[in-house]
Amino acid sequence: MIKVIKESDEVLYPTEDIVILEYGDLNTLQQLAKLNPRRRIRLCTHENSKDGIHEMIIFHPKDTYVPPHKHLNKNESFHLICGEIDCVIFNNQGGLKKTFPMGDYSSGKTFYYRIPANTFHTQIFKKDTFFHEVTNGPFNRNDSITASWAPEEIESTSAISYIADIKHKIKSIDN
Repeated sequence: MIKVIKESDEVLYPTEDIVILEYGDLNTLQQLAKLNPRRRIRLCTHENSKDGIHEMIIFHPKDTYVPPHKHLNKNESFHLICGEIDCVIFNNQGGLKKTFPMGDYSSGKTFYYRIPANTFHTQIFKKDTFFHEVTNGPFNRNDSITASWAPEEIESTSAISYIADIKHKIKSIDN
């Protein structure tokens, strides 16, 4: 594993200019994630939060709830490395605008997306998943807006019901 500095238990930064990851590094990251209360981890491959481009290797376990959100004036690209998700794009009122299943390249499913700034989105994590995310920096927590029409992450019972409702809507669209 490359040498890292911990910003928090969930956020790591490399100490080296050249960042190289191998298969075993993903296993190490996954083991580190298991030690965190939310069981997630993010390896930032950029130097710090002030960088103009932010590239991250992120792990989310199956059934992670990420509330629908949008990034003000920041595009986002998402390359699924391994795992399986449903990507959900919403209109500003919370209606489903687009959904698509994603898997790694060998699955034959969509494995990459890029969405424009100010687009409400979330992912439904169907398996433990690693992905590579790129967005504009610098990081400012106020640049991400959580949807007012969706439960917050701490509302676990409401979040479970909300995700079940989205899955039901996706299924009805697919049929």
